[in-house]
Amino acid sequence: MAIKTQWQSVIFVACMIMLAMMSGSVRADEVPLITGEHWTKSSEQLKKAYLVGIANVVQVETAYAGSSPPAEAQSVVPRLAKGLKGHTLDSVRDALDAWYAAHPDRLQRPVIETIWFELVVPGLQKSK
Repeated sequence: MAIKTQWQSVIFVACMIMLAMMSGSVRADEVPLITGEHWTKSSEQLKKAYLVGIANVVQVETAYAGSSPPAEAQSVVPRLAKGLKGHTLDSVRDALDAWYAAHPDRLQRPVIETIWFELVVPGLQKSK
């Protein structure tokens, strides 16, 4: 039952963000770049909603490309997917929590940058 409640919360937050954006109250150029400061102050549901958003972008891009995926030089999506292979939303969240806890002086670092350099790049190195 707890998992169902968590997912309902994640979906609710994602819907609220989308609703705010569609209503015109939040313009795309006003959406903040999420940093470690935001991350460390966020609830587990908000963290998961952020990661679900990234995962959805990867899934949409992958589905759109179909059997003709873009070359790595044309899109970061293939590298992102390959570098995160084997990770779950929970493992990415835990890795981010651990990284920001170990680097409290780096809270201004964007979360997407931390995902890239601390998870994706090492994942790509392992897959070579």
